[in-house]
Amino acid sequence: MVLQSRVTILVKAYPQPSKSHIETVCCAGIDTNGQWRRLYPIRFRQLTDEQAFTRWNNVEFKYSLPKSDTRRESCKVHEESITVAGKVTKKSEKQAIVERALVPSEKVAIDRGQSLALIRPENVNFTWKKRSLAEIQEAREAFEIQAKQASMFDKDLALLEPCKFSFFMTYQDEHGPHTKTCADWETSAAFYIHERSYGEAQALEHLRSTYCENYAKTGLVFALGNMAKRPQTWQLLGIFPSEPTSQMALEL
Repeated sequence: MVLQSRVTILVKAYPQPSKSHIETVCCAGIDTNGQWRRLYPIRFRQLTDEQAFTRWNNVEFKYSLPKSDTRRESCKVHEESITVAGKVTKKSEKQAIVERALVPSEKVAIDRGQSLALIRPENVNFTWKKRSLAEIQEAREAFEIQAKQASMFDKDLALLEPCKFSFFMTYQDEHGPHTKTCADWETSAAFYIHERSYGEAQALEHLRSTYCENYAKTGLVFALGNMAKRPQTWQLLGIFPSEPTSQMALEL
C-alpha cells in the first residue's frame, strides 16, 4: 500500500554508509497532524537540486510501511516522489510546531512508545574528542566500499570526508543527566565552515558558545531518536534554537 504524507523537516543527521543504499541520512519531521515521521532511506546526496531540503522545509512524499523497522514513526520513502513545498519562516509557526512535539524527557518519550522526541535541555555542555587517524581511516574506507556499489544510474559523488572530531552534549532533562553523541549534520558542517575561516580552536569555541550560551539563553531544542537495531540507544540527531511561547516556559 502506498501512502502519502507532508512534514516539516526538523532532523537531518550525518550521512552513514549503507550496504543497501550506498549512503543514507536519517531525516524526520512533524506531519500536519503533529505526529513524527521518520523518512528512510534518504540518499540525500543523490537527490536532485529541487528535492534537496533543509530544516523547516515542508516536504511531501509517498511511502510504504517498512517491513524490517517496527518503529511507528518510520516510513519507507519512495525517493522519486519527494517534493519540497515551501519553508516555514515565521517564528510563531516554528514555535507552534515545536511546542506540539515537545516532551519533558527521553523517558517520557519511551514510555509513550515513541522513537523520536523533542526536548528542552537544561545545563547543556558541548564537548568534543579528536578522532584518531585509525578511526578516521576506518570511517573513510566504509564510505569508499559502499561508493563502489553505486549503479550506473547513481550520481558520481565526492567521497564524504569523515569529521576529525566526535561531538557530545551533556545535559539534563526532567529525569536526570545524559551524555549523547551528536549526530547532527549541521554541527559537522558548521565546524568545517568555521575551521576553514578561523582555524580549529575558534571553530570549536564557536559551536560551544552558539549552543551553550546563545541558544541556551533564547531557547534550545534537542531532537532525539533511537536506533532500529538498538532501540535502547538514543542519539542526539538535531540541535536548533526555538524560543518558548512564553518566558515562563523557558524558566521551567
